[in-house]
Amino acid sequence: MNTRVSILHCSDYSDVKNAIKEALDLIGGLENLIFPGSRVLLKPNVLAIRPPEDAVTTHPAVVSAMCELVSEAGGIPLIGDGAGVTRPDSTTTAEAFRVSGIEAAASSFGAELINFETLGFVEVDVPGARQFSRLYISKAVLEADVIISLPKLKTHELTLYTGAVKNFFGTVPRKIRKQAHFLEDRELFGEAVVDIYSIVKPQLAVMDGVVGMEGDGPAGGTPAYVGVVMASYDCAALDMVASELIGFDPMQVPTNKAALERGFGARHPELLGTPLEEVKVSFKKPTGGITTLIPPFLRKTLRRYFTVKPFINTSKCTLCKACILNCSANAIEEVRDALRINDEKCIQCYCCRELCPNDAVEIKKSLLVKIVNRG
Repeated sequence: MNTRVSILHCSDYSDVKNAIKEALDLIGGLENLIFPGSRVLLKPNVLAIRPPEDAVTTHPAVVSAMCELVSEAGGIPLIGDGAGVTRPDSTTTAEAFRVSGIEAAASSFGAELINFETLGFVEVDVPGARQFSRLYISKAVLEADVIISLPKLKTHELTLYTGAVKNFFGTVPRKIRKQAHFLEDRELFGEAVVDIYSIVKPQLAVMDGVVGMEGDGPAGGTPAYVGVVMASYDCAALDMVASELIGFDPMQVPTNKAALERGFGARHPELLGTPLEEVKVSFKKPTGGITTLIPPFLRKTLRRYFTVKPFINTSKCTLCKACILNCSANAIEEVRDALRINDEKCIQCYCCRELCPNDAVEIKKSLLVKIVNRG
């Protein structure tokens, strides 16, 4: 198992192709993966309808560079994803492709753009499953010859960090995503994500770390310059390094821990290229993820005092009801022409906050959380 991870300086997106090529050459290049005529599925992170400068989605320059490199290696690049749900139809992904600039990137290379929601899904068994013994996986994923993860370097309110492994959460239909969030416990959610990853079996990951997102990611945080691209044949190994690069303990990330337990990745991968210490930064942690730092027995005792709850700012809310569509616990209610979150039902999965197109879902922190965050 090749778990080497390369890190390369990349000052801005104008030079991203050269940086990616050098990062790939360090680990062995594309030639070992792609043969002439290979259908190569590029899976960017297209979470929401947001422009590139918001750092929510994989930058289109990274997608363009990979289309070009795949074509040069003799492959046929395809670009696919299934965005988060903000409307009761399949137009969200199409609009997210357009606004993110990825549609234009695909068009410039004649690459097929695949909406996972409209192409359809296939039911499959999950050997060694921890949460989902059967899953529906996008047809595009199952039919591709090569799968490449193109994640964005971001924090995440539920999993602290999101990267190459969790990027494949978008390959399953909405119902399964909701069921995974409904597990509530972060460790169980990490296992569910790795169930999906174990079926997808990507062959490569190239991370967009030029500008990442810190704070309340994956959609509500703040863009943060890092100036790197990363590459590895093993997505889980890359995530170990990337989470450490932004100042997190890799073993506090539920998806990292679950991946290692299933035999994916390596705790200390071999590093190539720019030394990690030269590029390490300290990302602001997500407020929603802070409870993962508290032992379970203390968490139960302090739960009533240690709260991080979403609430709807009615001055921003337009009553589009995207939050209602995405709430697994049916915790969002309409009361007198306004939406509110029922704290008793809320499982704090933060889907409402992730996918609100108006940023109307905000976080209410108890005094204890504020004190811990201050430290």
